[in-house]
Amino acid sequence: MNQQSLPGASNALTMGILSVVLTLLCCGPFGIIFTIIGLNSAGKAERLYLDNPGMYSGYENVKTGRVLSYVGLALALCYLLFFILYFGAIIAFITAGEFNDF
Repeated sequence: MNQQSLPGASNALTMGILSVVLTLLCCGPFGIIFTIIGLNSAGKAERLYLDNPGMYSGYENVKTGRVLSYVGLALALCYLLFFILYFGAIIAFITAGEFNDF
């Protein structure tokens, strides 16, 4: 039986890679956007594969894309937490300095 490539598998893998790379290199918390797209693509591809597993190849890309998307999500959430704490501390020091002037 000739297997065809699983639709959406390469998209899930690409979005998983982008979520990790862009979170680390430039976008920070905005990598969550690529994570959501990657997880959505992985879910659709997995449902399609589970309906007829003998017909498709490339399910490994779906699993890898899902793992990379979760890693990208974790990194993006860490960046978001860092930014909130960093700017919160700056605002706290600024407002604490203003109250000491009275």
